[in-house]
Amino acid sequence: MSARQWSRDLAMGARFAVTGGREGWGRVLLTAVGVGLGVALLLLTTALPSALGARHDRERARNDMTYSSLVAKKSDRTLLVGTADTTFRSDDVRGRLLQPEGAHAPLPPGVRKFPAAGEMVVSPGLERLLKSDEGRLLRERLPYRITGTVGDAGLVGPHELVFYAGSRDLAGADRTSGVRIERIKSFGSTDQNGEQLDPVLLLLILIVFVVLLMPVGVFIAAAVRFGGERRDRRLAALRLVGADGRMTRRIAAGEALAGALVGLVLGDGFFLAGRELAGMLELFQISVFPGDLNPTPALVALVTVAVPAAAVAVTLFALRGVVIEPLGVVRTARPARRRLWWRLLVPLGGLALLYPMVGQGRDDGNFNQYMVVGGVILLLVGVTALLPWVVESVVARLDSGGVAWQLAVRRLQLSSGSAARMVNGIAVAVAGAIALQMLFAGVEGDYTKESRNDLSRAQMQVTVQHGVPVAEAAGRLERTEGVRHVTPLSYATVGERAKDPEASVNLTVGDCASLREVARLSSCRDGDVFAVQGAAYDGGTADLGKPGRKLYIDPSYDGSPKRHQVAWTVPKDLRKAGSREDPTGWERGGILITTGALPANAAAAVEGQLFLRIDGTVPDVREHVRNTAATLGPLTNANSWSSMERSGRFTSIRTGLFVGATCVLFLIGASLLVSQLEQLRERKKLLSALVAFGTRRRTLSLSVLWQTAIPITLGLLLATTVGLTLGTVLLKMTDTSVTVDWSSVLSMAGVGAGVVLLVTALSLPPLLRLMRPDGLRTE
Repeated sequence: MSARQWSRDLAMGARFAVTGGREGWGRVLLTAVGVGLGVALLLLTTALPSALGARHDRERARNDMTYSSLVAKKSDRTLLVGTADTTFRSDDVRGRLLQPEGAHAPLPPGVRKFPAAGEMVVSPGLERLLKSDEGRLLRERLPYRITGTVGDAGLVGPHELVFYAGSRDLAGADRTSGVRIERIKSFGSTDQNGEQLDPVLLLLILIVFVVLLMPVGVFIAAAVRFGGERRDRRLAALRLVGADGRMTRRIAAGEALAGALVGLVLGDGFFLAGRELAGMLELFQISVFPGDLNPTPALVALVTVAVPAAAVAVTLFALRGVVIEPLGVVRTARPARRRLWWRLLVPLGGLALLYPMVGQGRDDGNFNQYMVVGGVILLLVGVTALLPWVVESVVARLDSGGVAWQLAVRRLQLSSGSAARMVNGIAVAVAGAIALQMLFAGVEGDYTKESRNDLSRAQMQVTVQHGVPVAEAAGRLERTEGVRHVTPLSYATVGERAKDPEASVNLTVGDCASLREVARLSSCRDGDVFAVQGAAYDGGTADLGKPGRKLYIDPSYDGSPKRHQVAWTVPKDLRKAGSREDPTGWERGGILITTGALPANAAAAVEGQLFLRIDGTVPDVREHVRNTAATLGPLTNANSWSSMERSGRFTSIRTGLFVGATCVLFLIGASLLVSQLEQLRERKKLLSALVAFGTRRRTLSLSVLWQTAIPITLGLLLATTVGLTLGTVLLKMTDTSVTVDWSSVLSMAGVGAGVVLLVTALSLPPLLRLMRPDGLRTE
């Protein structure tokens, strides 16, 4: 067969598709919308690497952390930067205090000029929040006048909350306290090589991409087969005028090709619209600039070539067993039963690819990316291969029931393939989601650890910088709405410079009630001094804590900045105390001093930490605490404790999965609705005829529900089986014990069923319109 004949027949089919009047254009548009939605999501997915890369580049360009123990020398090119990050409800706010030390100090990216003291420049998202009623509590925490806006170059996303405020007080602040103050000559990190992902995280990323993209491919393959029954009548007419069977198949492929090409155009439009919409939305605190969503030309070219080629291939594959004769298409007769053996080879081939990597685990894991992707794809494709056989086998055995049930079952028996195609995408998505849920749940323990913080003793921690009186801070916090108890403690180090400058122990200062939170005291009164030996974090109390020994509170060492260095002699009446874990889970050793025994000139050498018990039922109690903490100093740090701590990379991958799954669910719902409307449109005359003969509309509506419920139930059962199998294999690959969270499995299946039921409900109004008697009209 020559290429010229192929191109001629394909062009003829495309011409039939676009010149077939309203019906032809309606068929083309249905196919194009289904294909276009899939193409748009493919383009958005291929644009994700560039968007994430752009976010990373901007984050690196504004980096102001030196990670150096050496303090840069002051010059007219240096800038003091203080970290003033905060949290407002569930949103992180990135804050920096700036104090230029010369005319050539570096400007942060996105900032045109330095704000003066008492002024700040903010991101557009933060400005909107501060001007809204919702941001009233945050405005109290940021008492600066807004004088400018941070540009896109200084933001990782359009909705990020960022501010830069001017200051005059950073030069005198102690840069070795709990707050972070850096002297820098430029912004940006020179580190180009990120930390390597461990094999399990890399495996998670691969599976996430495959699972999210597989339903898209399934929907595109299903969309190019819209209008099958009407197409059969046209093909029979072509046979009647002299076309042979092969020519009619090529013409049919040409019609699908026309819909796919129009779908590419619509997909580009959907992608551009979705890209602009992405700049307006924020999902799981992730937002991107529309300009960052730029798919690479190679991937765009691949999508542009693959989608039309898939349309032709799928159409020819669908017609491989169809006999097209001049008097009709032999599809209405009872088709031959589908064979099972070759359908089982597909998932078995996937298992064969994954099996060699079972037991590799994390330490010596070297997962072959191609085998992983190929194995997972084959297992998920196995769902699409097995589902038509399962639906056909089950509906063939269904018989008795009401009128609606009989109508639905008979329809499924005549066109089980169409019903299976409709739910294939859902089944693939659910199978992948179940496997991913099992894998995430299985390895979560490796990336999540229980916090050492004792939430029964405190739920928040406030750290104040040197020089802030701890008693004053405790008094303000105790008067804050929702605060039930405050445990004020101060910390420093004591050491002996002369003999061993590196030898030091912890010094803890507080009243007797507060010291009992960190040590076991038989008795205590103000003025007592205690030594705690044998604690988990004891650096040599037995040696340094000898009565009469002269030590220095907050000593300075070679190469470190000059500190307070207050001389102090260990008292002769030093008492011993037992160790106890403090609210942070740290079993402190060292020396404990009651506030009355601390030298007066050492007050500025200690750093205050206050542990707060709060009433969680008070609205915005944490925001009230953060506002009070801000009055103690702009660099005061107020942290809210949680019971679990999770790896940032693991959390990022899971967040990416949620964002991608949201987009895929939208595609699933939209594509299913288009598919349902196409099937109803093809049955317009049949539905009108049934109503004309007296069939109740409620019966027909219920039959449509049954036609959806039966295949989706079978599809979800098959998806659950394949998903559990894939999840088990993936857990075996990571050398993780296999456990099944049945609540998560059922929730995944429930989401899939809910999408189908929602689509069915949305298709009922068009169904009622199609039942009108004018549907019997013909031309």
